[in-house]
Amino acid sequence: MSLALAFFQEAASDAGPPMWYTLMFYVAIFGILYLLLLRPQMKQQKEHRSLISNLKKGDLVITSGGLWGEIDAVEEQIVRLKINDKTKVVISRSAITGFQKTQENETK
Repeated sequence: MSLALAFFQEAASDAGPPMWYTLMFYVAIFGILYLLLLRPQMKQQKEHRSLISNLKKGDLVITSGGLWGEIDAVEEQIVRLKINDKTKVVISRSAITGFQKTQENETK
């Protein structure tokens, strides 16, 4: 009987690493994914929300479709973009991806 008990104890001790090793592995993987993927993406989204909320008439912007223009009017969800003297386009506020680079902005 003691031989069988010794066999099962030995088999149980060879079951693998302790549970906390496995838990620490998953915590480390999640931490790495957070630092490399999630955190930069959240920062970029925050900057884009800030950009969209601070739009004003006269800003020179670029849209996600590649249009360059000057903001003519800003409403709650839409922006009227002046492409040239005769052409104005109504776009969604979220379609604006950034400001145009001008010579003034590049020197600063």
